Amino acid sequence: MSMTLRNMTHAECLEMLEGAHYGHLACCNEGQPYLVPIYFAFHARVAYSFSMPGRKVEWMRRNPNVCLQVEEWPSKGSWKSVVLNGRFQELPDDEAWHEERLHAWSLLEKRLNWWEIGSLRPNEAPPASVPAHLFYGIYLNDVSGRIATQLE
Repeated sequence: MSMTLRNMTHAECLEMLEGAHYGHLACCNEGQPYLVPIYFAFHARVAYSFSMPGRKVEWMRRNPNVCLQVEEWPSKGSWKSVVLNGRFQELPDDEAWHEERLHAWSLLEKRLNWWEIGSLRPNEAPPASVPAHLFYGIYLNDVSGRIATQLE
């Protein structure tokens, strides 16, 4: 059996991101990469997500250049993968970001278990002075994708 591989169009990449809700977010700090699973909702060139404070958020604040990868396995031996390169933007609970934060929440709440990964933390709760959770967006800079199909 052999495979064919082709690049996805920009429109195909965006369509796949809009239909996805789970992916892997990569960030980097001082040359050290960090990869974590996230739930997200993609709309109008932004992947919105939710998180508790922690390493991922600290690193994205230091270096806002991040990468989000999603994949599908539509049939045995075939797959699709999209990589979004973008920029992290925290959506604080203040007047300047109020509308976009509500928009993020409205998109995320349509997804099953959207809050689970972002709300779980293996360690103790953050100090009372630290907000318990935050919303953020990954603003698209560029996107690419590939489709592999197994030929019979």
